Amino acid sequence: MSTTKADSSSNSGATGGVQLQKKLGLLDGVAIIVGIIVGSGIFVSPKGVLIRSGSVGLGLVIWVLSGVLSVVGALCYAELGTMIPKSGGDYAYINEAFGALPAFLYLWVALLVIVPTGNAITALTFAEYIVKPAWPHCDPPYEVTRLIATLITCLLTAVNCYDVKWVTRVQDFFTATKVLALLMIVGVGVWALLVDSHTQNISQPFEGSNTSPGAIALAFYSGLFSYAGWNYLNFVTEELRDPYKNLPRAISISIPLVTVIYCLVNLAYFVILPKVDLLSSNAVAVTFADRALGGFAWSMPTFVACSTFGALNGAIFASSRLFFVGARQGHLPKAIALINVDTCTPVPSLIFLCIVTVVLLFIEDIYMLINYVSFVEALFTLISVSGLLWLRYKMPDRHRPIKVNILLPIAFFVICVFLVTLPVLERPQEVCVGLIITLSGIPVYYIFIEWNKKPQWIQKTSNYLNSTCAKMFMCVLEEGMVYKPMLEKKQEND
Repeated sequence: MSTTKADSSSNSGATGGVQLQKKLGLLDGVAIIVGIIVGSGIFVSPKGVLIRSGSVGLGLVIWVLSGVLSVVGALCYAELGTMIPKSGGDYAYINEAFGALPAFLYLWVALLVIVPTGNAITALTFAEYIVKPAWPHCDPPYEVTRLIATLITCLLTAVNCYDVKWVTRVQDFFTATKVLALLMIVGVGVWALLVDSHTQNISQPFEGSNTSPGAIALAFYSGLFSYAGWNYLNFVTEELRDPYKNLPRAISISIPLVTVIYCLVNLAYFVILPKVDLLSSNAVAVTFADRALGGFAWSMPTFVACSTFGALNGAIFASSRLFFVGARQGHLPKAIALINVDTCTPVPSLIFLCIVTVVLLFIEDIYMLINYVSFVEALFTLISVSGLLWLRYKMPDRHRPIKVNILLPIAFFVICVFLVTLPVLERPQEVCVGLIITLSGIPVYYIFIEWNKKPQWIQKTSNYLNSTCAKMFMCVLEEGMVYKPMLEKKQEND
């Protein structure tokens, strides 16, 4: 396909070629991190930490430590992201430190379950809350929520395909909306605590604490799940202006901000709601609003819907770059590595992610998949930080625009080992299923990537798919990129 159109496009890079554009500033980076982290979790189900910790006091300690751990992890990822300034996050870092196979296994699990399942659950949460007023006393029909979740996924995919600027505008607006909602919850809690002296629910904060190592590890899982997304800005490093400055600045602003707000929001929940009510609620923010906001209780489902809308928008934007980078490395079909010549967005990657997400939307027990891969996600985070330590040893003289104190990655590594190993004793079945899903990618890797003498029909099918996508979506390969399977690249280097 000719690139003449791209050469004259106002969206093209400085060299006149088609490539991802650096359109994200510091505010956009903060909005992406905050917008993805603050999804439905803090509004819907913060009771997971309370169930495992057993007490209000220990629960708050877990929330604080989860935020601190996220900050430490994000600082480690800031070093990785500026040392390896490539989009793709964990995939790029694991590939650089340990090679193609471990990186592909991360991509495999992310492709099958982690990313599309997370997006599907966020879309379903949006659908359930947006239709809740029509079915106030019962669950909305299965078909209705699935249809609305599908429509909102397709809509946000279209926005992401159209223009990165529109993506950031949507993200900035809905991030501000959800922060406003959380501050409203904090304000009500502070008023009840300081003005009304409503302290009976927190008078004995550590009563009933469960301090067993396994329970604490699972409590951390619940807390860290609500902080999930702190590493998503690393997925889009190539589109961040001045990443050496803006990546660590965005992290330094956003994650402490989220940590403070989360802890204050949970304190507000504990002040207003008795422990038994909090544990019995499937939508804590809505129960809180019914109890504390009176005639304005209707606003909370709206805020939850806005929150999930923004989180889904940010997740689609960031995670599509993961699959784009995987295809660019030869780990996925070349079609997914194509960029639209007008918008300079990875349209095939976005549409591919949309299709997988929509398919998963119609799995009835989709929440089960998250349980199976939460362990695997923690495992690959452990592998990424191990890569940081390994690269410190293997390449001590490599240029590192940001270099954190070595104690931080060591501490993060030790905590990740704790979080990965202890749940093996508590939830062995889920751990085994997660490992099976991960290891199933090994034969796929050797058949479709390492095997150089594939049957002719596979090559023809791949070429037909690539040319069809290129023509249908007006896409070309990134400027200066020559796609080759990983084995061919390895042979050239040898």
